[in-house]
Amino acid sequence: MSLRFVLAPDSFKDSMTAKQVTNAMAAGITNVDPYARIDKVPMADGGEGTVDTLVDATHGKKINVTVDGPIPGQKVESFFGMLGDGKTAVIEMAKASGLELIPKNRRNPMVTTTLGTGELIRAALDFGAQKIIIGIGGSATVDGGAGMAMALGVRFMDENGKVIIPNGSSIGRISDISVAGLDHRISETEFVVASDVTNPLVGKNGAAPVFGPQKGANSSQVVQLDDNLRSYAHVIYDKLGVDVTNIPGSGAAGGVGAGLLVFTKAKLRPGIEIVEEAVGLEEKIKQADCVFTGEGSIDSQTKFGKVPFGVAKLGKKHHKPVFVETAHIGDGIGDLYDAGISTVIDILSGVTPMAEALERGPENIERTTENMIRIIKASSKL
Repeated sequence: MSLRFVLAPDSFKDSMTAKQVTNAMAAGITNVDPYARIDKVPMADGGEGTVDTLVDATHGKKINVTVDGPIPGQKVESFFGMLGDGKTAVIEMAKASGLELIPKNRRNPMVTTTLGTGELIRAALDFGAQKIIIGIGGSATVDGGAGMAMALGVRFMDENGKVIIPNGSSIGRISDISVAGLDHRISETEFVVASDVTNPLVGKNGAAPVFGPQKGANSSQVVQLDDNLRSYAHVIYDKLGVDVTNIPGSGAAGGVGAGLLVFTKAKLRPGIEIVEEAVGLEEKIKQADCVFTGEGSIDSQTKFGKVPFGVAKLGKKHHKPVFVETAHIGDGIGDLYDAGISTVIDILSGVTPMAEALERGPENIERTTENMIRIIKASSKL
């Protein structure tokens, strides 16, 4: 009797989308067992690929929108997803306010803004969204989500009552906040933030020290950004009565976590859990014989909300073997086996130039999966 497989990988960055990985895995299985029952469940963890994953899984659609980019004056072609229920929208912050939208030599969180993320939210509301899921990974900003809030009708003023256009630098001059113009639909909409980050807004583990350097901040700018966020948080508390300084996750995406908590009353949840629920992964795994997952690199960080770890936990819960395919095995993966991973397989057959490895990703996935299926088939006959 043919086995039933669930294929639930993440994307392999710069090489394959999650859908391409599942297709290559499926090809490897059918090379050995053309009658195998296969559930393709491309995954994401709230970051890149989340919109595509959820739109595909729910038979929804993508809506193209032109919004402000992270650099003032920049326009970018972006999108959000509307899921098959016609009520839930999915947004990837990186597609409007992301680091990927800025050349390396122009990255500077003192000047970048989350305005475009707010414009995506507004566009989703215009389209009738009653629930909005926001993946906040990959941002280029440290503005505390003030730019996003401005796009939704919040106004920030300096000590002279002059309106401030928020960015990493200017939020330190905010002395007053008005939410009188906040879009009334916000209070009628459920907001869920896909984030595994638990950093507070300020301090040594806050948004600026931890995430500022990767967004282009030098050491002096990190100090200034942290001071600005602290001042911003003080004004939020003074004017709105909400203390976001030390809330876990408020420092996510340069403080966007704080902005969403304050201005949309969002709930923060691990991205992998949101995706698992939307695609019905647990029920599929319960019915499977074997589970395949994977992503580009597996290491000690995988246990912090990455797709293979989330899939493995469900596999362990339902006593299913979970095989992980990857292009790079790093240090500290011992804990992953305790979490439910049966084995981790390197898809590269030898020392391979990076460009070639990226280009031949699907081929390597197909070959590796085929070999694993042959081993599984042979083992069942022992």
